[in-house]
Amino acid sequence: MATTVTAAFNSLVSNLTRSPGETAYMASHRESVQQKLKNAFGVTYFFGTGSNSNGTSVRYWSDVDYFASIPVAVQQTDSAYMLRKIKDALKERFPSTYIHVETPAVVCEFGTDGAEKLEVVPAYYHGRDSSDKYNIYKIPRVGGGWIKSGPSAHNGYVTGVNGPLNGRVKPLIRLIKAIKYYNNIPVTSFYLELRVAKWAAGESVIDYKYDVRAVLNHLVSSELAQMVDPMGISGYVPAAPTDNRRDDALSKFTTALNRARHAREAEDKGDIKGAFEYWDKVFNGRFPAYG
Repeated sequence: MATTVTAAFNSLVSNLTRSPGETAYMASHRESVQQKLKNAFGVTYFFGTGSNSNGTSVRYWSDVDYFASIPVAVQQTDSAYMLRKIKDALKERFPSTYIHVETPAVVCEFGTDGAEKLEVVPAYYHGRDSSDKYNIYKIPRVGGGWIKSGPSAHNGYVTGVNGPLNGRVKPLIRLIKAIKYYNNIPVTSFYLELRVAKWAAGESVIDYKYDVRAVLNHLVSSELAQMVDPMGISGYVPAAPTDNRRDDALSKFTTALNRARHAREAEDKGDIKGAFEYWDKVFNGRFPAYG
């Protein structure tokens, strides 16, 4: 329980962080998957990407993502075929596990929460970025073919914005992702990561109770338009794979923004309990209790 909105947000940020036990559980699956891919395809470079490797994952919800660097000898022109081969190999190793393709990854659902859901992205080394600092890979594209991706470059971008703002950008991203997960909003985590980081790059200080609302306003005002990859690697980054999903996401973010505005109005009037009630609606019943 908390008596101020600021204390409640600090508590919520802490609760969104994965525990050591979850981290250990993820590591056990990683080793088994990596060994199977090494035996089947000669994969020797298997590394974590996405929110879990960048400190922006949401406890119980965020998937655990890995890139499997495929050797030249077994590269396939057809990305869908490569995904099917990865799926078949992992199904052979884990016959009782639900394993399926969600481009650009093969998803292994070892359990019900995010820490038990492992995603493997087949990746071909493409070269270095223009700064010669980061590795660039080709990964499966929705609809077929391959698209460039630079996970270490994108992580570096977010980390670069996070540092000067006292390490508060990554928790802010985590809070926005929590709203996404708690309200079943069909927007990609990658889009939110880049969109929030790019917005935060223009700020001088981050205060969660103000800036969660400010980011929601930014997302709604932009109408979740596709954004240019700030690292110049992946081209345009869409908020969702289809227009219908983007429209659904925009509607739900608009509802969250209106509730966040009501929360701020209540706090300004001294109605702290009312502010908590509105923030609880934003986070769909998971905001710390007042008292």
